Amino acid sequence: MSLIPATILTGFLGSGKTTLLKRVLSEAHGQKIAVIENEFGEENIDNDILVSESKEQIVQMSNGCICCTIREDLREALQLLAAKKRKGLLDFDRVVIETTGLADPGPVAQTFFMDEEIAESYLLDSVLTLVDAKHAAQQLNERQEARRQVGFADQIFISKTDLVTQEETDALIHRLKHMNPRAPIQAVHFGQVPIQDVLDLRGFNLNAKLDIDPDFLKEEGHGHHDHEHHDHAHGEHCDHPSHRHEGGHGHHHHHDDDVKSFAFRSDRAFDPAKLEDFLGAVVNIYGPRMLRYKGVLHMQGTDRKVIFQGVHQLMGSDLGPEWGADEKRSSKMVFIGIDLPRDIFLQGLEQCLS
Repeated sequence: MSLIPATILTGFLGSGKTTLLKRVLSEAHGQKIAVIENEFGEENIDNDILVSESKEQIVQMSNGCICCTIREDLREALQLLAAKKRKGLLDFDRVVIETTGLADPGPVAQTFFMDEEIAESYLLDSVLTLVDAKHAAQQLNERQEARRQVGFADQIFISKTDLVTQEETDALIHRLKHMNPRAPIQAVHFGQVPIQDVLDLRGFNLNAKLDIDPDFLKEEGHGHHDHEHHDHAHGEHCDHPSHRHEGGHGHHHHHDDDVKSFAFRSDRAFDPAKLEDFLGAVVNIYGPRMLRYKGVLHMQGTDRKVIFQGVHQLMGSDLGPEWGADEKRSSKMVFIGIDLPRDIFLQGLEQCLS
């Protein structure tokens, strides 16, 4: 049986997760989707699609989708669904997990890698984060969970942009890109997201592409030839509208977000043993604060690209395609985390170059 793709849907209360899910569950897209709900949310997918009196944990929908409310833990729900699918009792193609508004998606994502039974049945496709344009600045300022959700995302959807000015939306996008330059950001009308933007994004695939905003790499690029690094316009006086408090007091510049990202790039090859020791050491110390990290590496001793990525303490790498004959060999890495010591990382990586 091929692996069942799974998508994690996260975002703060009111950001439109339930609207998006209702749409996924009621639309005739020809896919049979099982939705797993952590049901401590304020709003459950309620009576308009579910028969709420049913004591059954798994409910079939009219369009062939399935809804499963979790009262126990996620592992059990996933195992139950996979077992029923194997026995032919349930028919579904994929799973969408809605986390509660306050959840850190990290442990949910890790379940797919750490639990052997789950890893044998499921393939984690991506983490989608919904951000509510109207309340985002306040939520990001006040709640670390909201910032972590942004740091974890493979794709960010901004809802309710019709309720704020274009300037506020631009400021929010600008802020989110600094927290997470890996994730494409798309403004969506409440719950109206084309289904192909939600599924099969392959955010956890180890592929040879480092999907990161190229402008971000330009401004962050820090290799051996680039020591006169300037922190361009986001210095201490960044007065970007997204960081100003109402009433204009308090400087909210980028450096206040504890979830930040930085990139490393170099044209020199890495020494594999040194790099492994260094990454092992930083993951050991900073793992819980490292949300997502990824790189396409130029390694000594191989003509192939080496692709690595990780979530918290879990790190994996893979040999990618060969470097093209005319391709410039270089390494690019991006780290997204909570108050990671950028200098320690950049200097340490520099010392791993051969």
